[in-house]
Amino acid sequence: MTEARLKSGLWARGLMRLIETQGGSAMMLKRGDNDAGAVLIVLTDRTGSCAVLRDSALGAGWERVAMETPEALDTYLERQKRYDPDLWILEFTLDDATAPVETLLPGRSE
Repeated sequence: MTEARLKSGLWARGLMRLIETQGGSAMMLKRGDNDAGAVLIVLTDRTGSCAVLRDSALGAGWERVAMETPEALDTYLERQKRYDPDLWILEFTLDDATAPVETLLPGRSE
């Protein structure tokens, strides 16, 4: 039996709303497939720190990928967009991008 999962569009909008209720700001950088696209989240703060959260394999929560420079982030996102044209990319601006925000974010099947 397959596990019920939220559609990507609904899940992405819900994640954005959650971050906004926590005092952050959220922006959609790329709209993917509304039903089944993967979701990447770019985390930034006012100091210039950045990281990417991606849904980890087999729905085991979020995996954080640290980005050393804005150029590294751009390269990573371009590679992911070429690999998965259905990809959603969200950007969350937080007080501290190194804080473990992923503990607040539900997975798609939770």
